[in-house]
Amino acid sequence: MTSSAVAPFTLAYWCVLVAALLPWMCGLLAKRTGVGKRRSEGGYDNHNPRAWLAAQQGESARANAAQANSFEALPFFIGAVVIAHQLGAPQGRLDMLAVAFVLLRLVYIALYVGDKATARSLVWGLAVAVNIAILFAGYR
Repeated sequence: MTSSAVAPFTLAYWCVLVAALLPWMCGLLAKRTGVGKRRSEGGYDNHNPRAWLAAQQGESARANAAQANSFEALPFFIGAVVIAHQLGAPQGRLDMLAVAFVLLRLVYIALYVGDKATARSLVWGLAVAVNIAILFAGYR
């Protein structure tokens, strides 16, 4: 029997988990205004949730848009973290960048739901730049 080294579950990998949960957090934010109301009164429709969400306005609509954007940002972040690990990026730098990405995404979501469009776009750009930094963290 051969033994193989087991790679540690790093802080950056934990950040991938948190980032993967962010879209569902946004979904809960989008649906909260309809919870507790009857469907006939505009309450959340679990029989047709996508149509219900598409008909929302204001904060619920923005939370749903933040959900879609969070799903869109996820593959690049996951790929960047995995590639950085494979390239042997300094773990401290990688962890710091991954935490920064998650924090920026949380701020992005808050700004999106709060209808702060310009600040939201700036934070989105910062998160993309951090993600690119993660991708190249192990580049030599």
